Parts: sequence; structure tokens; C-alpha cells
Amino acid sequence: MKKFLMVLAFAGVSVAGMAQSETPELKYSVATNSFWSNWFIQGNVTWNAWYGVGEKSLVAPFHKFPTGEDWTGLGASVAVGKWFTPGLGLRTKVNAWQIGSKVNGVDADKYWTANEQVLFNLSNLLCGYSETRVWNLIPYIGAGVFRNMSLNEYSSDLSCGILNEFRLSRKVAINAELGWNSYEGIGMGLKERPQQFTLELGLTYNLGKGTWNKTPDVDAIRALSQSQIDALNAQLDDANAENARLNNLIKNHKCPEAKTITVKEVAVAPVSVFFNLGSAKIASRKDLQNVKDLVNVANDKKIVVTGYADSKTGSASLNQRLSEKRANAVADELVKMGVSRDNIEIVAAGGVNTLTPIAYNRRATVEVK
Repeated sequence: MKKFLMVLAFAGVSVAGMAQSETPELKYSVATNSFWSNWFIQGNVTWNAWYGVGEKSLVAPFHKFPTGEDWTGLGASVAVGKWFTPGLGLRTKVNAWQIGSKVNGVDADKYWTANEQVLFNLSNLLCGYSETRVWNLIPYIGAGVFRNMSLNEYSSDLSCGILNEFRLSRKVAINAELGWNSYEGIGMGLKERPQQFTLELGLTYNLGKGTWNKTPDVDAIRALSQSQIDALNAQLDDANAENARLNNLIKNHKCPEAKTITVKEVAVAPVSVFFNLGSAKIASRKDLQNVKDLVNVANDKKIVVTGYADSKTGSASLNQRLSEKRANAVADELVKMGVSRDNIEIVAAGGVNTLTPIAYNRRATVEVK
């Protein structure tokens, strides 16, 4: 219980410090990145101290930690993991160390553990994601296997702790970690359940993309497209009214050669249809309403469908194929609306980065030629 209270106290001090020291930053919701984004590796130097071994009990005073006696020692740890969201991640961590004490008369100086741990970035969960935040507070819990190599024995392992990451750059951060492990006694040659505390200091290196994109404001884009459609409809109404006025003048004129003429032609702006990452399936059927409105004013003219992909995801050849699939998906919808396939021109533009954020480029545009 005492060790649990100490961990809570450490977490409380960390949160308080973060609340006092962190300056206001730009925070925003994020879009899910690809599977290969937000991976990291870590390497640490560790200091280990044991309680509940031999004469050392779980009530040993914490002000003596680490004790500097036989049941302490240096070691190292490595880990690889991934953040699935800014607040939730997983890592696989391996610790190895040695100590000079004896257990049941046998030199027991070499050990290792392998743990699977769930990471909770409280800074992002409670304060919102910020790409430039200097300090991230990350509690974790996990379980795994422990091996005493000297006794050639295995046991289960429960772990928890607090990882503090201090950002140096987009790729590199400093680790300062306090951890706790609990093992079955058999793995130490003992009947009781030993407890281990670790202090770790090292580095985190982010592999590939280490940040998160803003969530695309698709509603704003749709609203812009709808406003363009409304403006075109108003322009068409004005043109029809002008044509009706002129036709009425012609009909009332006595000249036998009088004919009905069209004096205005409406220029129709492109309409966008959006797609999810790596997909050629239309993300929202609502986008097709704008396409239908455009078809209504196209007057059987040639329609050009241009497909795009974002250039920062995938290879150039993959993006070329994906942009073509997206253009064909929209062309299929045009055919369903009654447009002749002969009046549809397909263009595959491949990967581009003309719009910001990059997710806006996952689209196909429809325009009258």
C-alpha cells in the first residue's frame, strides 16, 4: 500500500508541475494516421532496487531507496512501441540487469524481463494534443515474463510506472521513468513475491511521422461547394430570365425570320468529392448532391472527372492508381445520374499537395468542360 501511495504522490507532483509550467499552446483534434506512422524506439540506463527479498521487506523505508546494498544494481532497457492516438499507445519493453547477491546459496546475478505495456499520455488526454508540447506525462501498466538466468527459472511479471518525456525535437525526446515490478517468488528462488523499483534515464526516437494531422474540416469545404452551387443557380436564373425577356421581344416582333436564341452561358465551378485515407470509396454520399446539382446545369456538355491522392502517403505509382480509381468511382455515380459514359472524361492526377491540410487532397473533382 505504501508503494502505491508513493506512486500516486509522484503522479500528483508531476501533474501539478505540468499545470504550473506549461505555457498556452495551440491544441486541436487530429485525424487517424496510417499504421506505419507514430512508431518509436527507446533506450535507457536503469537502476534497480529490490524489496521483499531476504531480510528486506515491503515496509522498508522509502527514504533509503535505492539502498546501495547487494540487492541493487545497474542495467539497461530497450523498447519499441506505437501511438495509436495521441493519448493511447502500446510498447514492448525488455529490461536486463545483474546484481551480486546470492539466493539459496547460488549466485543469482543475471536477470531479464519482457513486458507488454499500455501507455496513457495524460498531457494529450487532459490538455489536448499539441505538436510543440515540451513535457508529456505518460503513466503505463503492463504484464510479461521474468527470467532468472542463474537459476534458469521463469515467473510472471506485473508492471506499472510513470514515463516523463521531454521533447528535444520532432524526432528525439529525453526519458525519465519511475517503474515498479512484482514477480512470483519462484523466479527468485523464494516463496514470497519480490518487488522491484526502477529508475531509468534515456532517449526516445520517433520513427517516420511523429506528429498528428488536424482533422479536415469537411463541413466547411462542403459549405463552400454548396455556396458555389447556389451562386451558379442564381446566375442561371438570371440568364433564363434574360432569355425569356429577349424571346418575348422576338415573338412580338413582326419579322418572319425571328428565332429563339440563347444569349448567356453559365460557367460552372468544379465540385469536390472526398475520400478516406487509402480508399476509393466515397466518404460521404452527401457530396454527390453537389455533383447532381452540377449535372442539372451542365446541359449535356462534356464532364471532366479528375482524381487525386495526397502525395505524403504512399508511393507515386500507388497514388497514381488510387487517383484513377477515385475518378472512376465518381464517374460511375455520374452514369447512375443519367450522364452518358461518352460525355465523361477521366483524369488521374496522382499524388498532390496543393491543398492544406494534406487530407484535403484525397478527393475527385467534377467540372464541366
